[in-house]
Amino acid sequence: MKKILSIILLSVCTALFAWPAQSSPLLNALTDGQHVLMIRHADAPGFSDPPGFRLGDCSTQRNLGERGRQQSKDLGVWLKKQGIASAVVFSSGWCRCEDTASLMSLGPVTTIPELGSFFQNMSDSGPQTNALRTFLAQQLKAPLPRKPMILVTHQVNISAFTGTSVGQGELLLVKVGAKGEFVSARSIATPNVD
Repeated sequence: MKKILSIILLSVCTALFAWPAQSSPLLNALTDGQHVLMIRHADAPGFSDPPGFRLGDCSTQRNLGERGRQQSKDLGVWLKKQGIASAVVFSSGWCRCEDTASLMSLGPVTTIPELGSFFQNMSDSGPQTNALRTFLAQQLKAPLPRKPMILVTHQVNISAFTGTSVGQGELLLVKVGAKGEFVSARSIATPNVD
């Protein structure tokens, strides 16, 4: 009987130690009501959008290439390994952002104008960044614990809000104040994500 109990106890202990971690520092930060994850869309070959592009018509825009589609899927897998099984995901209305957000498979994607690119009209930077602050202040008022919030957008938007430049498919963990203002940002390394 002692031998059977010892085997059962050993099995239970082994299972407990082998159990995957339910949280990670990234998940903990993204559920504290002060942080969001900003992601620049994945690899989209080229520069800017062609003249005459139209939102809602991907055939007129610069889009993800095969590398960017795989990069988006890999980001989703990596985030799930960090304990982020699902998230509240917001995206720019540009197809390369919507596709990045969708291919990560972390939940429904909501398109919002506050994340839309103002590359073609940099005079929109100030008003749009202020609108993003207002949006974030409202979103972060949700009671705790809350789902992680992910924002998929463009280089110009991330730079205007955080002062940080990021490459395609790169992630920033951004701390946001109570009024939606930028507090700090930290680049997140994603091993094995190209």
